[in-house]
Parts: sequence; C-alpha cells; structure tokens
Amino acid sequence: MTQELALYLTSQALTTALIVSAPLLLAGLVVGVAISMFQAVTQINEMTLSFIPKIVVTAFVLLLTIPWMAAKVTDFVHYIFEIIPQVSR
Repeated sequence: MTQELALYLTSQALTTALIVSAPLLLAGLVVGVAISMFQAVTQINEMTLSFIPKIVVTAFVLLLTIPWMAAKVTDFVHYIFEIIPQVSR
C-alpha cells in the first residue's frame, strides 16, 4: 500500500463519516437553536425542555435516513473490499 493510497482511503473514510452523520447533527443543531431561542424569549430555563426534543428529533431523523446511511457505508465497504487484491500485490 502506497502512502498516497492510505491518505486517499483515510480521506474517503472521514468524508463518508461526515456525510453519514450530517443529517443527525444538523437536525440536533436546528432543534437546539430553536429551543434556545424559545427559552431566551420566555425565560424558561428547564434542562429537559432542550434535551427531550433533541432526542426525539434525532431519533426521527435516524429512522428516516437509516437506509441511506446504510447504503453509503455499504458502498464504501464494498469499495474497500474491491481494492484489497490490488493493495496486497
């Protein structure tokens, strides 16, 4: 395995991880900001008010995107297995 190939595979792995995790992180971010703005306007400082909606929205987004996430990760793993014979030479 060359140094360039190792760098490329690491880059692809990190990119895939970022792309797969992005929907969950963005959903949590949007809900967190919305709840924080609501708490700032109403001056309600309850910890569960910000925690529970983020969990619910994140779980809902996970249920919606899990087939797409699995397909992305599976494609990457298939690519890795396809290049194994080339790397072992």
